[in-house]
Amino acid sequence: MGLSQFIYTKEILIDDAGWGDLILGVVIGALKLPERKYMERRIPVSAFQSPNFENKVYLEEATRIGREIVEAMQPDKETCCKVCSGYILSSIRQYLQDEGFHVEKTVITGELQQRVERSFKEWCIEVGVPPQKLATERRFYPLLEWVAEKIELRERLVKTGWKSWQNKWRQKAYEIHLQKIAQTREKTRRR
Repeated sequence: MGLSQFIYTKEILIDDAGWGDLILGVVIGALKLPERKYMERRIPVSAFQSPNFENKVYLEEATRIGREIVEAMQPDKETCCKVCSGYILSSIRQYLQDEGFHVEKTVITGELQQRVERSFKEWCIEVGVPPQKLATERRFYPLLEWVAEKIELRERLVKTGWKSWQNKWRQKAYEIHLQKIAQTREKTRRR
């Protein structure tokens, strides 16, 4: 009886954070095991705004990051690349396969997932998002409200290429903005 699968002694795990978030771009992180070598890169929000979003520039950016991962992590034929199943990583999976690496599409949990999530939250804080807006996993509405507070300044941080932003959420952000202005005026008038 022979082995039906090669046992890989090394792994590179690849995950992303920020894909479903309203603001900023995406963080892609890679963790090489067993060394625990870590790296991360950012895809800028401009890749998710017109015309770049429609042209899927974010996939080109992801491929570029895939090349950087290979260059930095130096995988060999004994390395299995376990890449999260998310769409934005599809171009990395394809690039790695085209380069002859063994690739497994998987769900990433644990250390790498925590690190890329933390990095995305730190990026949000860098641009001024209060940490309490990021405290929950369901942060879409808190981020929408934050954008709405100063929409004329913060819309540049939004993934404006999304059809849902154009057809629904932009209008909702302006409604929230106008409600806040009306509430502020009412409070001022009562004094």
